[in-house]
Amino acid sequence: MKIRIKGNSLRYRLTRSDIAQLTKVGFLEDKIDFGEQSLLYALQLTDDHELSATLVNNTITLYMPKSKLIEWENTDKVGFENASGDLHLLVEKDFTCLDKVDEDQSDNYPNPLAEKFHG
Repeated sequence: MKIRIKGNSLRYRLTRSDIAQLTKVGFLEDKIDFGEQSLLYALQLTDDHELSATLVNNTITLYMPKSKLIEWENTDKVGFENASGDLHLLVEKDFTCLDKVDEDQSDNYPNPLAEKFHG
């Protein structure tokens, strides 16, 4: 799971195994260490109808409706978004990059633009 924060926008990108784990246990979490403090970021399934997020005790939690996960698993839908006040939220599948990168992308979803880009 990756996060991207830009301005008042928060985006979570999930690999295939992230989505499998989310389906199985309903929760994902990771962290980045800053010496003596850490920033945790999590994704949690909820019965709500829209994406929402909180920041509590150095933990960003994005809440995703269970119904969206079911739709996600059974369609080619890339992701879901919602505005929560001034905060723009997005959760999406993590596609392989079209450019050459050093990170392992074997768990990413195939990029739908790859054929156009390399064809």
